[in-house]
Amino acid sequence: MKSKDCGKVLLSMVVVAVIAACGSEQALDVDTVLSQPQTYVGSDTCKQCHLEHYDSWKMTVHSRMLQDAQKNEDAIIPPYNRDQIRTELAKLGDKLKVSADQVYIPEKSEIRYTIGSQWKQRYLVEKDGKLYIAPVQYNVDTDRWVPYHEQDWDKRPWLLGCGGCHATGADLEKNTFSETSIGCEACHGKGSWHAALPKTAVFKKRDTIVNPAKLTTGVAVQICGSCHNRGKATQHKGAGWPVGYKPGKGLEAYYKSTSYAAGDKAHMWAIEFSKGHHQQYIDWAQSKHFQEGVTCLSCHYVHQIGIAPTRSQTFAAGSQQCLQCHQVVNNNLAHSIHSFGNCVGCHMPRIARSAEFGDIHSHVFTTLLPKDTLNNPEVPNSCQTCHHHKDQDLKELQKNWEALTKLPKPQGQPAEASVKYEFPR
Repeated sequence: MKSKDCGKVLLSMVVVAVIAACGSEQALDVDTVLSQPQTYVGSDTCKQCHLEHYDSWKMTVHSRMLQDAQKNEDAIIPPYNRDQIRTELAKLGDKLKVSADQVYIPEKSEIRYTIGSQWKQRYLVEKDGKLYIAPVQYNVDTDRWVPYHEQDWDKRPWLLGCGGCHATGADLEKNTFSETSIGCEACHGKGSWHAALPKTAVFKKRDTIVNPAKLTTGVAVQICGSCHNRGKATQHKGAGWPVGYKPGKGLEAYYKSTSYAAGDKAHMWAIEFSKGHHQQYIDWAQSKHFQEGVTCLSCHYVHQIGIAPTRSQTFAAGSQQCLQCHQVVNNNLAHSIHSFGNCVGCHMPRIARSAEFGDIHSHVFTTLLPKDTLNNPEVPNSCQTCHHHKDQDLKELQKNWEALTKLPKPQGQPAEASVKYEFPR
């Protein structure tokens, strides 16, 4: 009996140990993982074991960032008519850097890959063995064609400028990439060591791949920051992405972000908020969210099982995402003047551009007030992203706002509040 009891106890201890090991998120030895000789295996290989995550990722824009237009006939979004495109460009007149009849518009058969699908779409063509972004861009929401570096497009090789963030495994030395779009290994690193181990080697396998969940939050968020950023590579002259960076390493050694102070007035506002796209990391790094340890993955998912895909890929829609943490807001009139308002409208104003101005939200998470525009007329404010206030004095708007922050929130609907206090609606 005693030996049987001992056996039961020993078995129980083993089971508990296994469960504890499965449930723990031990720190990852990144140096060991990255020091192994590895190659890219592709997301289809990952799919063999991680089908649910693969299917979820497949529904995101990451999986559609770069599509082979010659293999996928649906890759090109709009009807493609060169004459129509040239006619649209001609309407821009002097805004073009070259005359409309001189803008290179590729034949549809010349388009090798498409870039993007949500806000805009650009097109890669091959010239002298290298890929370049053709000088025409389709803006999805407004259904219009616009020029893109029409004067020097063939002096800007795509792989050097953008390739490392549009594709997985970009190699400037070989002029190649391993997979179209942002695949599993773009964020988890090369997977050959991990994939080669048998499925039964559960505990060994999990320490052979970079898992952002096992990294410190500061290191994990830099994986996002390696591409949701704008600046220059420090390890390779002329590159617009962090050449040499690997998920799990520190980004700072490989990349320097742009800034208004450094002279980038095209992509930054004077207050160092972003006006260009793929710059969310720059904004976030100066936010209170950054100071409090709230990261990209606190709000956004990359491959979340059971969540329907949305344009922003947030866990909840609109203000519901904010209310996951901000359950209590200041009880003043400023938070009730719009029946249709939400947290995002004021605290994440649409002041950046991907395709058309205002299609990208600021990620500094700060309300820009009329006084910010008064201090610098070139800086927009949150109010003006919805209300243009062409005939209204910004000083009066600022006074109204300051009054709203001091008045208590009345009972009833927001529309009733503006009547009660006789403020402009």
